[in-house]
Amino acid sequence: MPKDKFFKVIENKIHPNEKLVSTHCSYCGMQCGMNLRVDTTTNKIIGVEPRYDFPVNLGKMCPKGVTAYQQVNHPDRIQRPLIRTDASLKGTAEGFREASWEEALDLIVSKFKELQHNYGKDTLSVYSGVSMTNEKCYLTGKFARVALQTRYIDYNGRFCMSSAAAGLNRSLGIDRGSTIPWTDIHQTDCLFLAGSNAAECHPTSMFRIWEVQNRGGYLIVADPRETPLARRADIHLDLRPGTDLALANGIVHLLIENGHIDEDFIRNHTNGFEETKEVVATFTPEYVSEITGVSVEKIVRAADIFGRAPDAIVMFCRGVEQQAKGTDNVSAYTNMSLVTGKIGRPKSGVATLTGQGNGQGGREHGQKADQLPGYRKLDNPEHVREIACAWGIPAEEMPQKGVSAYEMFQLMKDKTIRSLYLLCSNPVVSAPNLNHVRESLKSLDFMVCCDFYLSESAEYADVVLPVTTWAEDDGTTTNLEGRIIRHRQAQEWFAESKPDWWIQIEIAKRMGRGKFFTYLKSPQDIFNEIRQVSKGGVADYYGVTYEKIDQNNGVFWPCREEGDEGQPHLFLDKKFYHPDGKAKICALPYRPPAEEPDEEYPLRLTTGRVVFHYLSGNQTRRIPFLKDMYPDPLLEVHPKTATRYGIEHDELVTLKTRRGEAQYRVKVIEAIREDTVFVPYHWGKAQSINLLTNPALDPYSKMPEFKACAAKIIKHKHGGVRHG
Repeated sequence: MPKDKFFKVIENKIHPNEKLVSTHCSYCGMQCGMNLRVDTTTNKIIGVEPRYDFPVNLGKMCPKGVTAYQQVNHPDRIQRPLIRTDASLKGTAEGFREASWEEALDLIVSKFKELQHNYGKDTLSVYSGVSMTNEKCYLTGKFARVALQTRYIDYNGRFCMSSAAAGLNRSLGIDRGSTIPWTDIHQTDCLFLAGSNAAECHPTSMFRIWEVQNRGGYLIVADPRETPLARRADIHLDLRPGTDLALANGIVHLLIENGHIDEDFIRNHTNGFEETKEVVATFTPEYVSEITGVSVEKIVRAADIFGRAPDAIVMFCRGVEQQAKGTDNVSAYTNMSLVTGKIGRPKSGVATLTGQGNGQGGREHGQKADQLPGYRKLDNPEHVREIACAWGIPAEEMPQKGVSAYEMFQLMKDKTIRSLYLLCSNPVVSAPNLNHVRESLKSLDFMVCCDFYLSESAEYADVVLPVTTWAEDDGTTTNLEGRIIRHRQAQEWFAESKPDWWIQIEIAKRMGRGKFFTYLKSPQDIFNEIRQVSKGGVADYYGVTYEKIDQNNGVFWPCREEGDEGQPHLFLDKKFYHPDGKAKICALPYRPPAEEPDEEYPLRLTTGRVVFHYLSGNQTRRIPFLKDMYPDPLLEVHPKTATRYGIEHDELVTLKTRRGEAQYRVKVIEAIREDTVFVPYHWGKAQSINLLTNPALDPYSKMPEFKACAAKIIKHKHGGVRHG
């Protein structure tokens, strides 16, 4: 049982003919513990109950988590494989017929073999996601490189966590999203959150965040919008979208100037301080205020509070990371912890609020274009030899690294890539510059999509394979702390759906590569292979077993030996993961957003989430309660901006950028900057805000700049206000 001031034992009541299956939510990186209610007469999931023993959420659940079980037996579930009969209808839900698994798999393999014979092995590509278990994520990487033998694999974490990964690797030498367990948060003296609307995106973390203030600590929030989190903050740093790097440099400048640095820590445990000191010397409060729009008084006070706090945690999320300099932003905010020595001890450190359920584990085991299991790198010959040996293939057969997710779409357009195997992702909604993405998918010779609903992306496929949901299979995920946890199967596979791991093994057999997969007959078999293959890597899971996870309510990696209990706190020995054991304080000159407002496009567009929906909305838009609570995307506009454009609350307008346009109803709201507008991204088709977003890429992480681009509002001639 967790020793936590919030913990209270409450017993769930089990009704007759029911059982409770202990598992975790399917949505964000909190991976909240829950119990699924199963009718034992029908063996169907019928509800959910709180699970009070999991230390991250202690029984608390959000609107999405409470209704997540409704996905499983939803009438929109795909029941059997679909094969396209009319290519002219691509991009619609029409033009499919049902087929058997044998027919569908035979067609897929024959097309794959034909394309590889005509154009080479790399004509195939795999685009995957991190709302899958570690077992499925790992196997997908192996499937691409060993079964399909292609270099072109990447994943949707490229649009979510890639900048956090690149920034933390550069600064600390390791990418684990949090250097502390979540149970430390409420015990700190100062919590600095940048680019996080946690009250809506990670609501079950809020009881710990509010407790910081209840104990007399401070909450500082950097966000262009006055979110519920920012509204209650001691200081709201209301910066312009895309200017985080200037703000972070300015705070480091003040920490140095005011003597709030730990010189012993800097000298003994870091590199790069003198270069960084030189770069930030010009980032005076006045200069930073000019760039960010935040008042000098707020900047000075925030730096003083953070500097004086005995313990402090810096946290960041997509607002910081989804920029063309997201990697620099992450390293710059991490500098705040490093120059003050507030890292490598309880109640102090850095953490990223992970968006997708397995955003952490899904990027550790080989789905990224340049990465192999255990966080090994494809450009490291020794790493390649280690994994090739573990997989039983010659090192020279290991495909070279590919390209990032968005770059893959251009290769499809160029016909370098002619086929796509898509699973657990909906890029026709989630990628930027969607007109380009849609055309790229249409140009493919052959596309396969694995999903449990017919998503907007599945509508472009030639074959759609029905897969199981999170509640129909066993496996593990790694939550936002770095805690490896168990998901448990609560009901049998729906209709004729199959797990992704089963499908990939079947295709591998038909591709003549079955010998590398046939011994993997269950998720636990796959996890045991992860343990072996990750051993010795940075993300070392070797000491983790299903039994140990059950006994300890999860295990933090790295966990290198069977007797190892894992590492909830990183760097307690002050040894970082760079070769010399020191962290890097990064000198980072400021760069503006890739696209700044001008006379034609005077506003700054930023995007994000709302509490009732998740990612592309493919799941949540089908749940009646969630859909009713937030049925359509709204354009948030400041009252003064609305007056300037002559528009009213609820009026239908067109929002336009250099890439596209879409129509939205206006939500006039004071909780946003006058120069900024906001639209959530959970909708597809004509409502998708990613028709407008900028695909400018971070040079390190290849993250697109979702959070900042130039836009304008076009008022319709006849208004469009909806009354009554």
